[in-house]
Amino acid sequence: MRFGILGAVEVWDDDGEPISVGGPRVRALLAFLLLNAGKVVPPELLIDGLYGEEPPAGAANALQSQVSRLRRGLRGLAEVELLPAGYRLTAGRDEIDSQRFAALAESAGRESGERRAELLGEALELWRGAALADVPEARGQALRLEEARIAAQELRAETLMDLGRHAEVVAELRELVEAHPLRERLRALLMRSLYGSGRQAEALEAYERARRMLADELGADPSKELADVHLRILRAEPEPGPPVAPVGKGPGPRLPAQLTSFVGRDEELDRIEGLLGASRLVTLLGPGGAGKTRLSIEIGARLGGEVAFVDFAPLAAGSGQDLLAQAANTALGLREVGVLPAGQRAEPVERLTAALADRDLVLILDNCEHVVAEAAVFAGGLLTACDRLRVIATSREPLAVTGETLWPVRQLAVPPERAPFEEAAGAPAVRLFTDRAAAVRPGFAVTEDNLGAVVRICSSLDGQPLAIELAAARLRTLTAQEVADRLGDRFRLLSRGDRSKNPRHQTLRAVVEWSWGLLAEEEQVLSRRLTVFTGGFTAAAAETVCGADEDVLLDLADKSLIVRGADGRFRMLDTIAAFCAEKREETGEGKRLRDAHAAHFLAFVTEANDHMRTAEQIVWLDRLTAEHGNLSAALNWAAATDLELALRYVDMLSAYWWLRGNRSEGAAVANTLLAKLGGVPLPGFEEEYVACVANLALGSIPAPALPDMIRRSDTVLNTLGRALHQPFLLAMWALAAGPPDDYGDRMEEILEARHDQFAHEPWGLALMKLGIGFMNLFSSNDDDAESHLWQALAEFGALGERWGMTQTQDALATLFENTGDLERALALREEALVLIRELGTGADTAEMLMRRADILLLQDRTADARDGFRQAEEVARRSGSMGVLADVHRGLGDIALGEGDLAAAQDRYEQALEDCPPRWYSAELVARCHLGLARVARGRGDAEAARRHVGTAEAAVADYFFNKPIHDAAEEILAGLD
Repeated sequence: MRFGILGAVEVWDDDGEPISVGGPRVRALLAFLLLNAGKVVPPELLIDGLYGEEPPAGAANALQSQVSRLRRGLRGLAEVELLPAGYRLTAGRDEIDSQRFAALAESAGRESGERRAELLGEALELWRGAALADVPEARGQALRLEEARIAAQELRAETLMDLGRHAEVVAELRELVEAHPLRERLRALLMRSLYGSGRQAEALEAYERARRMLADELGADPSKELADVHLRILRAEPEPGPPVAPVGKGPGPRLPAQLTSFVGRDEELDRIEGLLGASRLVTLLGPGGAGKTRLSIEIGARLGGEVAFVDFAPLAAGSGQDLLAQAANTALGLREVGVLPAGQRAEPVERLTAALADRDLVLILDNCEHVVAEAAVFAGGLLTACDRLRVIATSREPLAVTGETLWPVRQLAVPPERAPFEEAAGAPAVRLFTDRAAAVRPGFAVTEDNLGAVVRICSSLDGQPLAIELAAARLRTLTAQEVADRLGDRFRLLSRGDRSKNPRHQTLRAVVEWSWGLLAEEEQVLSRRLTVFTGGFTAAAAETVCGADEDVLLDLADKSLIVRGADGRFRMLDTIAAFCAEKREETGEGKRLRDAHAAHFLAFVTEANDHMRTAEQIVWLDRLTAEHGNLSAALNWAAATDLELALRYVDMLSAYWWLRGNRSEGAAVANTLLAKLGGVPLPGFEEEYVACVANLALGSIPAPALPDMIRRSDTVLNTLGRALHQPFLLAMWALAAGPPDDYGDRMEEILEARHDQFAHEPWGLALMKLGIGFMNLFSSNDDDAESHLWQALAEFGALGERWGMTQTQDALATLFENTGDLERALALREEALVLIRELGTGADTAEMLMRRADILLLQDRTADARDGFRQAEEVARRSGSMGVLADVHRGLGDIALGEGDLAAAQDRYEQALEDCPPRWYSAELVARCHLGLARVARGRGDAEAARRHVGTAEAAVADYFFNKPIHDAAEEILAGLD
């Protein structure tokens, strides 16, 4: 073949190497001649094709020039003849891919069966892409060729299905339907291919999608062809099946028929199918109930051809090779006669090997875990003797056979927290629950009202298919919310399953108990001890807390009792953990393990605290976040059993809670511990007491005794006389307690009282400069403030401590905002925003977005400011930052006021006041809202209301540094009234 137009226009020399014949015009000319190969093409038609309806002057001469270039480019591979009626290309039909395609397609129409499929496959392999892809002038001819291509694809798919090879064409037909959604014949073929592959539910779903699309797009009903296929599927009329060669005298191999739809693993099917193309043994690994069996059956159905399913579950542990082979012989329909010559009797393994020696077959070996050693020898022997055999095994641990490829079968994906409704309802785990629930409660569907309960069920059950199916079955008598509420006793709740299944798959407890029974004694011991961890663990932690031997730990991972993530951390699924925790409590080890767990993680957070004020801050914050579940569990245990230990935890975790925005968590536990302390410090734990008060003050929990505790804590800090174990407490305390009385006049006295707490490390010295800068800023000493703030920024930067840098940049931005240098203020806020996002603190990110939007509004960039406030609002809602949400309402109120929408502005200001948390630094927000309301009142001509709001604003900040900017704004409003 020399010429190609089924793709970009190509020319190949005698060695099959592509050659260039010229630029776009020359290739377009060649394309028109190839489309009419052997025929004379009038010059007028070529000119129209090349130049359209308005050819340039001298088009005939231009055509002759293009013909000359083409002749040179062809290098004698074909001639372009000039005849009285026009031009003709002398290439033969077999030299042009489009001509060969047409010939092969025509021949295929005269054949049937395998020969037709082969001819059509050969024809379609000629295509390299869209026809005439680089010749837009030939769009009409390209569409004609594409139509012929689709017709050939349809005929080939139909031919293969007539041969029973439905699974082979599913993927191709899906792509074609996606590319040609209005072509109903393709949709009918796709439905047939799915149905013939044993995927009836998907076939029906494909029809429903087609019906909705036709109604929405065209207002039409499905064609008769689509409707007929739909009806045949509903009636369960059989599709043509593959010819099966006789094996012995028994029935041929077949896959177990499935009574339910298959949900949520399409991508896995594609990946595993690809693995089977490269490996002859693929083992699906996972715990009981993960869906390994169903997945293996679906793969077998998709592969087409001969597939045999062998279930080893009925065999006893330690069953020999003959019993495994006999199970396979039975599945294949093999008898002792018909394989070897009469008079000879073969052993089961020999009969099986002889039957499979020259056969293309996929053998599924299901439930290998209790005979794993025997299954490994069995599979390895068959694969060695039968070079056309492929094996899919399902097990809870690898077979450990040379050439084995492992595929861990993970839980079905559960939607993330706060996912939009459509995303959550479409998550595979939720889809499976919905599907199975609808089977026992017709009409059940996920709604906004029950989505939370359904997601909670799926999450609590780790996305494990069997557990989700058992939970969905309870909807016969319970609501989704009732099922979710009862999952604390999951083994009792999920105790009624499919009576037709193997007993160990009928209840959740039976599934886990089976796995437990397969463990060695040392594996059982470690399994129950590992349940002391919450949210995963490292090998080092398991060794310290549980005395874990690394080999035993890895054995548990191999046996799917625990899962090892890409980060090297291990995790036990919640259902398995619940079972093993019962075993742990039976041994009386619970208290000892929890004490060891709490001691280990206190040492961990103490070590992390030393890195919180360095360039390693992000790394250690991520490590603490990874251990968040363990830290919470350890702290809760300490709070219930050891008050002193709990106080140490609060002190050491304060920086983490603050930097990662987990402030409500710190406030809740602090409130509990302060109640136990009666609101007074425990001797020797004064710093820890202050940490509790600071966390409570910065949280959102109302505490009537908080003012007294703040005064008591301030005295404690002033008299402590040593460096703090938790230096971040100094920064937190400044926000919790607010500026000291007469801070402007007493600055040196205040710093002297706290000198020992600041000056023991570089970070403390930088923080002290930041504090001095803030105090000068509060007192409107701008020059001194700027000097100290730049020093603090340099020192925090030298340490690589991002939080200190962001606070200093924000203070500098406030200074420049007050002095009218908005560009510098905006640049500093944007730099701070980058660092805050690295810290991963939602609350601080929301606040900085809000402050940045304020500057944009001052620059009259109203649209950008509105977007900024909206972003801040979204982040604040996700992080539960009520103070920022209130300030966002204030900012949007400022925008509405500027646009003259007084009603909207008033609504926003009043909402901000309602949401504003009762903190000292909320006084500025309160004042700004009342100033906004004063402007609204002024706009309506209500001078009395305006003056009242101005007075409230000034009173709110009378004791704080905010009073000057608020007072200036108040004067401006009052002047407008006068």
